[in-house]
Amino acid sequence: MKLLPAVAGLAPSILVAACSGTSSLPPQMQPPSGSRLDNVNHIIVVMMENHSFDNYFGALAYAPGSPYHTDAIDCAMDDNSCVDGLRCDSDSNGGLGCSNSNPEDDASTVSVFHSTSRCVLPDLAHSWSESHLEVNFNDPNATLLNALNDGFVRVNDASDQPDNAAETPTEDSTMGYYTQEDLPFYYDLAQEFAIDDRYFSSVMGSTLPNRLYLMAATSFGHVDTGDSVPPEGFRPITGTILDLLDSAGISWTDYFQDAARAAVFRQPSGSATDAHFQPVQAFLSSAAGSMGAARLPQVSFVDPGAFGPNENDEHPPTDIQRGQLFVSQIVNAVRGGPYWQDSVVFITYDESGGFYDHVAPPLAPQGLARTPDGIFPGQCADLSNPPASQQPGAGAGCAVSESQARSLCAGLAQNPNGPYPENCASFDQLGVRVPFLVVSPFAKHSYVSHTVGDHTSILAFIEERFLTSTGEAGTRPHLTQRDQNANALLDMFDFETAPSLNTPVIQAQPPATDCTPQ
Repeated sequence: MKLLPAVAGLAPSILVAACSGTSSLPPQMQPPSGSRLDNVNHIIVVMMENHSFDNYFGALAYAPGSPYHTDAIDCAMDDNSCVDGLRCDSDSNGGLGCSNSNPEDDASTVSVFHSTSRCVLPDLAHSWSESHLEVNFNDPNATLLNALNDGFVRVNDASDQPDNAAETPTEDSTMGYYTQEDLPFYYDLAQEFAIDDRYFSSVMGSTLPNRLYLMAATSFGHVDTGDSVPPEGFRPITGTILDLLDSAGISWTDYFQDAARAAVFRQPSGSATDAHFQPVQAFLSSAAGSMGAARLPQVSFVDPGAFGPNENDEHPPTDIQRGQLFVSQIVNAVRGGPYWQDSVVFITYDESGGFYDHVAPPLAPQGLARTPDGIFPGQCADLSNPPASQQPGAGAGCAVSESQARSLCAGLAQNPNGPYPENCASFDQLGVRVPFLVVSPFAKHSYVSHTVGDHTSILAFIEERFLTSTGEAGTRPHLTQRDQNANALLDMFDFETAPSLNTPVIQAQPPATDCTPQ
């Protein structure tokens, strides 16, 4: 399910297809002096939709010419050429035969397979309750203690993709994966720059709560995208990264195609008259240093199209190569422009979208607390109508989340606004693993991090760079216990030698045959 539009009034920025080949590069550049994080002056965040790590990069180690390998058991922490992907061997036809699997309800197994369609239809199951069932089918409230990742096939058979009478081995789309042939641009970035194979969504659920974590380090009780955004926008008690940036005088802009995701916190100011919200074309012009364009802000959030004929966010059933083209245009604008030498581009996905992944989601980094802010699933609290709205369950726009939380937790259903049951799933576990790439002069070349991260790691990086005074260790400003304890993933960078400063970036092509349903 998609996040509903938050901003209207700007015409969609229709992005023109790019041709293949390398971008036009600036002259050979020299690395900046110094080894500190303050060599970074521009942070660009691109969050796409609904794919797991295994779905996109499970086959990365097997790509022709890949600098990476995999391990039969697990990657050692100090082996940064090892990718924890699918367990595969080359078959007699030159393809891959992989052993990862999930059980069917008749006790047979479905193995992962190379998907032949870039447009998965119908959509896969990825609500709060469905995601927990996918991670532990028999005991979804015990995912933290026992994450088996054994329910992907059975949950989708029951809800979104019921079995046909004569089911084929490639019918369960949740078990499909893509290869370098399907996603050449993404595979090139992954092989040239840095990735993390222990980066997880922030919530074991759908789009809205995960995007709230990206901006607020909490979803303040929300677990479902079906919740309505209140007319004044969401008002989390602990604030948002936008508030921290504003208070420190750090410039930021949300560039969007048809719906500005950050505007869920800034309505009604999040409108066509608010300078913080600009069309994607403005980002392309600024990043490229076009004559007359505004300077690139210190922090940029760049949102793909989520609706209509120009959708390119990679949410099924949209052709994933549309999104690859969109990201290619964003990255190439930065790579070929004047801001490249002091920029970091983060590329990730809000949540797994119901696609299989084999890695167990770990404990959330929040000091062993069950929630980052004292607010439990389905018991939304905020500043929409204080002090009443600060009480459990009194927050705005929480009806669907309340229903979802109660459907998973019988004890909560009996006493919805009472003490949250100890035996029910909470916000103390990260969600299913998703792709995460760093494209930057400072990114280590062909590097795989095994450091646990989630969307609040991006907040931690922003806070470390722009909100922390040099020399004041342990004083990083933060919103909740989640971003306070999140790893900023600095191991993926070399700020002194800028090893990827002169690494070229290829350009993606549009799909030769677009499979997006019309």
